Amino acid sequence: MNTNMINDMDVNMNTNLTKRSLKGKKRKEEIITGVLSKHKKGFGFVIPESGEGGDIFIAPPAINGAMNGDIVKVALLPPEETTRSREGTIKEVVTRAVDEIVGTFEKSKRFGFVIADDRRVNDDIFVLRKDFNGAKSGDKVVVKITKYPDKANNAEGRIDEIISKSGEAGGDIKALIRQYQLTKEFPEKVEAETKKIPLKISEAEIQKRADLREKTIVTMDGADAKDLDDAVSVEKLNNGNYLLGVHIADVSHYVRDGSQLDKEALKRGNSVYLIDQVIPMLPKLLSNGICSLNPAVDRLTLSVNMEIDSKGKVVNHDIYESIIHSKARMVYGDVSDMLEKNDKALIDQYQDIYQDILLMDELAKILRKARDQRGSLDFDFDEAYIKLNEQGIPTSVETAERRVANRIVEEFMLIANETVAEHFYWMEVPFVYRVHESPSLEKIEEFKRFIGSFGLILKGNPDNIHPKALNEIIKNVEGKPEEHVVNTVMLRSMKKAFYGTDCEGHFGLGVKYYSHFTSPIRRYPDLIIHRIIKEAIHGKLDAKRIKSLKKKTEKAAEISSGTERQAQELEREVEKLKKAEYMSYHVGEVHEGIISGVANFGFFVEIENTIEGMVRVDYLNDDFYDYEASKYRLIGRRTNKIYGLGDKVTIKVHSVDLLNREINFTVAEERQKKEDVSKYQYRKDH
Repeated sequence: MNTNMINDMDVNMNTNLTKRSLKGKKRKEEIITGVLSKHKKGFGFVIPESGEGGDIFIAPPAINGAMNGDIVKVALLPPEETTRSREGTIKEVVTRAVDEIVGTFEKSKRFGFVIADDRRVNDDIFVLRKDFNGAKSGDKVVVKITKYPDKANNAEGRIDEIISKSGEAGGDIKALIRQYQLTKEFPEKVEAETKKIPLKISEAEIQKRADLREKTIVTMDGADAKDLDDAVSVEKLNNGNYLLGVHIADVSHYVRDGSQLDKEALKRGNSVYLIDQVIPMLPKLLSNGICSLNPAVDRLTLSVNMEIDSKGKVVNHDIYESIIHSKARMVYGDVSDMLEKNDKALIDQYQDIYQDILLMDELAKILRKARDQRGSLDFDFDEAYIKLNEQGIPTSVETAERRVANRIVEEFMLIANETVAEHFYWMEVPFVYRVHESPSLEKIEEFKRFIGSFGLILKGNPDNIHPKALNEIIKNVEGKPEEHVVNTVMLRSMKKAFYGTDCEGHFGLGVKYYSHFTSPIRRYPDLIIHRIIKEAIHGKLDAKRIKSLKKKTEKAAEISSGTERQAQELEREVEKLKKAEYMSYHVGEVHEGIISGVANFGFFVEIENTIEGMVRVDYLNDDFYDYEASKYRLIGRRTNKIYGLGDKVTIKVHSVDLLNREINFTVAEERQKKEDVSKYQYRKDH
């Protein structure tokens, strides 16, 4: 879904803000300090430091040289001088947020300039010839700011780094990574520390652990995965219950508290996955090597055994240190083909573990049913799978598969995360929980009104809504035309999950206790709670250590929540970039799609391969359309024609703005639809 659906604003570039004057007695200006958030169209908002009074709108002429993220002082305009609730003029920049910009360099004979990749930096950065430092037109560069902009002049700078040469494969993604101040490389101290880690497991360490090397334990991941941090095993007990083993890479054995590795992992917070590359939280020697649960090699793990009854309830559990020897590196596609298609060749190939696979499927269905009954929400929206060639050019954009094998692993990891969280909640020790708060009353009331138009009733008290009530709505619309739109609006009513040290529950999953335990290679919260678990096992959690861990968990939760948001934003930007590039080769094509968002300036349409573009109201020439926000639709004044959230529509790819990563559609003319869609389908089939 497009997460930047903000109301478009007609900003008068000739605003006479600077010429305004008060009549009569001069009033004292009200000055407020806050952070400037700029929009690519030139205007901005200042978010007050106090958090009181709401954001302050800043028109372009009133920006006065401030840049996105700057801490500024704003003079509020009196109410009689603005139609907005709060508007102001920036009087002073208190603290600059950035001292370098990533962008594309362009040069002439005597000077050059950098066009920032971040469109919130609206003005180009001027560069003198002596400061080119070897950069040529089209290069992706980092420009160091030597003089900040003011009301009359652009910023000035010098080229400090050439990220990639013009036309270099993958240069666009490299620039985005650099823009977010991330890097695949690790500091020398970290690399040196990593090289000292013994790659052989000592006999003394093996003797300390439960030896599971003879058990049938397997990993199950995507075909491209290299950092395998979870493995599973399932047995049927004599009493009819299941014994599920979830075995997680013991990263904390190698990444010691307070080490250079640990500090760097905390700083990164998580690994970032960008189509064909990874920015890892840990060096490859660990993430793809000694910590990865590769097949046919001994690996140190932290295991959770869960005895689960036929109703999906965990009746007994045990958490302990272990050593495993994975019997197979299973791929989602192969496992799914065995279970969904009864693929004989694959069944013969994996005959030694096929019965275990069947048992896993059986248990996963029980767990899924139990989760469904308690009201856990499962939004099954399509995700994109983008293929790039060696030049970094997108050759296809398809819908990622989420098949039975994916769901098996999901269920096993969910129950392990819940079991571990509950165990340590009752131990009353510092911990990092995964928190998802209940939706706000305002959002639920809005959702309730919306679904009322479909004859749907949301049960329960909106002020304390239960996920089961929302799950019932999901079931009621399943397979119906309104399914997509109802699920979309419901999802947008939810709050974002985060990491915290208080066990406040996970609304979306419908559980009181939840943590992230299963991915310590790629998430720092998992790593720090592994450390806590092991210290609890060995009786090392004395009063002094608990006090220390309280501060460490609070810091880890805060940093990891921030790095997660940053990673998600970067992943979205890379996906938008490559989707826009892909569609730039398909201008003029006609596709069927579903309206995925509506605003006063147009509506977004998602086509079958998950790519989303916009039909602007300016392109709708048959009528004048009014925006009805409460009903998520545009309606024609004369024709009463409606473009509403969830409606099917046939579009034509009109244009692509690669700089802003925007795809523009128009509504296809009726005579084009059947002919062009059938042509597209023929090309797709052949």
